[in-house]
Amino acid sequence: MKIGLFFGSFNPIHTGHLIVANQVLNATDVTKIWFVLSPQSPFKNSIDLLPDKERLYFLKLAIDSNPKFKVCDIELKLPQPNYTATTLAMLNEKYPQHQFYILMGEDNIGSFHKWKNYAWILDTFKIVVYKRGKVTTQDEIKNHQNVTFLDTALLQISSTWIRRLLAEKKSIKYLVPDCIENELNHCSFYQNK
Repeated sequence: MKIGLFFGSFNPIHTGHLIVANQVLNATDVTKIWFVLSPQSPFKNSIDLLPDKERLYFLKLAIDSNPKFKVCDIELKLPQPNYTATTLAMLNEKYPQHQFYILMGEDNIGSFHKWKNYAWILDTFKIVVYKRGKVTTQDEIKNHQNVTFLDTALLQISSTWIRRLLAEKKSIKYLVPDCIENELNHCSFYQNK
């Protein structure tokens, strides 16, 4: 089976994540998307990061109705800080029957050459790049046979923006699935600023 790995902190998961995942299913031969919940990116500040348990709950809630979507919590079980290369090696070992594709925003492909073992990742896995704004990419990566750029809708929805709206006690309707909006409106997550 061809599995698209959608890595992220999903802090919180939003409609943009789900639209991108669905567009990948429509535009490629990927048959299922695994949302790989990351505990903390080595490149990001975790001050606003909800605990793993809450983000995992929201992620499961958001994708529960789509049989082509699955939550993968492998990174929560690995020593920290964790790197994508380590996760990919573990997934290859655990699921040799699957072919894994990495879903990546253009903003990440621009700094991909700085990732740990990026050359191994590039040569071993298919990478599907979706729009996240105009980013300069090294030709070595941009023109690599394993990299595909999708002509997807450019969505300007971000978890940062959603957290800011919640902190300001403003509506997040249509930015997140209804079930996530209901949960976030009934708890104090992101609102203690």
